[in-house]
Amino acid sequence: MKRPLIVIAGVLVLVIVGGVGWYLGSPLFLNQQVNEDLPFAFEVPGAEELSAMSEAEVEQVRGALQAAIPNEATLAEMPEAEQQAIEDAAMEAAAVMPDKTMEDPMPEAATEPMIVLQGQFQDADAFHQGSGLAKLFELPDGSRLLRFEDFQVTNGPALHVLLATNPNPTSSDDLGEYIDLGQLKGNVGSQNYEIGADVDLSQYNSIVIYCKPFHIVFSIAPLS
Repeated sequence: MKRPLIVIAGVLVLVIVGGVGWYLGSPLFLNQQVNEDLPFAFEVPGAEELSAMSEAEVEQVRGALQAAIPNEATLAEMPEAEQQAIEDAAMEAAAVMPDKTMEDPMPEAATEPMIVLQGQFQDADAFHQGSGLAKLFELPDGSRLLRFEDFQVTNGPALHVLLATNPNPTSSDDLGEYIDLGQLKGNVGSQNYEIGADVDLSQYNSIVIYCKPFHIVFSIAPLS
């Protein structure tokens, strides 16, 4: 009678040990497939498709690209490798977008504008390039205006116009204090940006075209 009980007990032990062993060892021989999407998922239409679109349709694509980029706070919480992957994808998408050309006229009231500061846009690096003039005008009514002329800069996502204290910043670390004058209207052409009456222009030494989500300087115009 005892022998069958011993056999049964032995079988139970083998089953338990085998089950535990399978559970612990299974990750070694079972695939566990994961297919997570990046937080940034955006596919830009091809060049031929973009060229056939109306201006309004291209602007819709441009707006969708901007909306797909996580905000600065979300990006800051991501691992560095994930941030870099999103940055690369966003830059590649922006690079194939057509240029956005602006032709803002000088305000009609500005019959005798006075240039108080100006500078020539220059490249931030071999990839992020800019050219043209930045001019700060004081208008007859006392208002101030920043104007770009013959302007062109590498296309990029979420580009902003900054008025910065550093005369030649090459990265986000050396911008110094700055005022954000708003989103860049277009990467090509003449355009105007208002400067508040409370801004002390003597404290600012450059205009910077800056990608806010990824903290990248695209072009700088030192002012004098």
